[in-house]
Amino acid sequence: MIVHKRVRKLSEDPYLARFMPAIDERALRTESLYKRLCGKKKNLDEFASAHEFYGLHRTGKGWTFREHAPNAVSIWLVGDFSNWLRKPEYRLERISDDGDWEVLMPATAIEHGQHYHLEMEWHGGGGTRIPSYVRRVVQDSGTKLFSAQVWNPPVPYKWKSDFVVPDRDPIIYECHIGMAQEEPKVGTYVEFKNKILPRIAKAGYNTIQLMAIMEHPYYGSFGYQVSNFFAASSRFGTPEELKELIDAAHGLGMAVIMDLIHSHAVLNENEGIARFDGTNYLYFHDGPRGHHPVWNSSCFDYGRFSTLHFLLSNCRYWLDEFRFDGFRFDGITSMLYSHHGLGVDFTDYEQYFDYTVDEDAYTYLALANKLIHSIRPDAITIAEDVSGMPGLAAPVEDGGAGFDMRMAMGITEMWGKLAGKVPDQDWYIPWIWNELTSKRKDELTTCYVESHDQSLVGGKTFFFEMAGPAIYTDMRKEDENFAVERAVALHKIARLATLGTAGGGYLNFMGNEFGHPEWVDFPREGNDYTFLYARRQWSLRDNEMLKYSWLADFDEALIKLLSKQQDFLRLPVRYMNIDNGAKVIVFSRGACIFAINLHWTQSYSEWEIKVPPGSYELRLNTDSPKYGGQGRIADNQTFHALTEIAEKEMINKILVYLPARTAVILKRKRQVHS
Repeated sequence: MIVHKRVRKLSEDPYLARFMPAIDERALRTESLYKRLCGKKKNLDEFASAHEFYGLHRTGKGWTFREHAPNAVSIWLVGDFSNWLRKPEYRLERISDDGDWEVLMPATAIEHGQHYHLEMEWHGGGGTRIPSYVRRVVQDSGTKLFSAQVWNPPVPYKWKSDFVVPDRDPIIYECHIGMAQEEPKVGTYVEFKNKILPRIAKAGYNTIQLMAIMEHPYYGSFGYQVSNFFAASSRFGTPEELKELIDAAHGLGMAVIMDLIHSHAVLNENEGIARFDGTNYLYFHDGPRGHHPVWNSSCFDYGRFSTLHFLLSNCRYWLDEFRFDGFRFDGITSMLYSHHGLGVDFTDYEQYFDYTVDEDAYTYLALANKLIHSIRPDAITIAEDVSGMPGLAAPVEDGGAGFDMRMAMGITEMWGKLAGKVPDQDWYIPWIWNELTSKRKDELTTCYVESHDQSLVGGKTFFFEMAGPAIYTDMRKEDENFAVERAVALHKIARLATLGTAGGGYLNFMGNEFGHPEWVDFPREGNDYTFLYARRQWSLRDNEMLKYSWLADFDEALIKLLSKQQDFLRLPVRYMNIDNGAKVIVFSRGACIFAINLHWTQSYSEWEIKVPPGSYELRLNTDSPKYGGQGRIADNQTFHALTEIAEKEMINKILVYLPARTAVILKRKRQVHS
């Protein structure tokens, strides 16, 4: 649970003053739709239970299957149990004018593990479909065709941990189950639980973000082309094995959030929900607006009852069935604007309130957050938005969308530009400081140097960009290479600066903490279907002869140091000294002082830092030899504040040695009063 400690409300932002009527209208719109959806029901939880009505369910009398397909004229369940023939006992009957269909079957009609699909007819056509609320989908290894699978194991999974997310700063490890193993193959939930969870816990991360959980037909889509929204991907294992993974993470004290893809859906008709009942508009916009021009996928119509019923129920399903602790909502910019944010630079607040904004999408996000936090008050929700729309992480009642945090995507763009395009002498320190700290005071942010996006084929990680080809030849600790030395130093500094100034949360993609080489590239025709680039080379991190271990050890030390301090990432970041000529940044947060020297050659023997009276311990030092530094700074130092009179003013200061390309964290010793 994240307790918000906002400095101000949206209404107190002077830049938003003239837009307050529009913001207030958003709050009214959300409340109005909330009441309309609830109707005579007590709350939104009851509305968001479509998954309990639709789909295949075992009851005391047998089996019930229901589907929502208003345009259909006939539907059959066809599968192993019917020899893949249309049989009368498996034909659905229409039970409502709204388009609900149902078939009741005895307990012996179908069995756990059997495969099936729907055969549907509508005026002018028909097709094979997988049920829209299906909970288990598998792919035939021979034909490569997907089918629904009856899933009703004789012994339900019994949860071991009653986990509640503590009030703390989420330090997030972004993961992909399939590529988490070092072997060139698709990894499993069981392997992740046994091999990767202990690594994450040891490294100090307290939250896991799982990608690609929702079923997707194309592995190489990274999970972002979803076909079956209520089915956990079977390529990684069974639903029970995913539950075991989540349960094990909870047992280690880690929250587990999921990448939730409600921004679009795969175009596949036989596998997904596109043109499900022969119409384009059951869940999506009809016409050009229903097609994403870049992603080549279907765009949801968030103004439709059927869409809201489907997506809100989907939020509840993952919380209830798998005990996920929240969601990172993907692609929100695409949802919020009719132009999807493509080719648009957001430079004016007008753009957050003009005709291009999809207010239905905004209202849906607000309702989704209202629902999620009513079911799980401790849940974490994070918005991925590149536009910077104000209010996404502000309370719903204030006209916000209700997310706990938003992702600070500008920071990773900054580091990427600096690493690849800007010579060290042209790094403009005030700009770096502004990018690190210019966060809205009414919203919390998750900050990061890089996520999976920077690791995809065609791009390079921060470390890879700086090290270049030497990453393949000069990573032994005894190797001397200028590019690698620079990369090691700046990799540590970037993480220290980003975590030190983060606005509530911090994120890292698995393996990037140790400068993982190569990009992420899934098996495809263009790479001879190899798995070599869709894995994580943990052996590099574990090899004490290689420089990767330096980076991983530093990341662990940094996270554990700052995580010990309650609410550290929600404390104010205080500017102390910015010097572009010297390339120095000094700031404080709580009891910690951060001093960073980004100059490529110039060291400072006595950099003056004005401080409150007291003593300051050196707690972390990027130049320490155990983290690949040159050992120019002695560890375990204590700096005692010196007092002097300057211009009739008494000041206290410490003098700190800052070698080139180093950073230190000092912590003020607690004063003991007799």
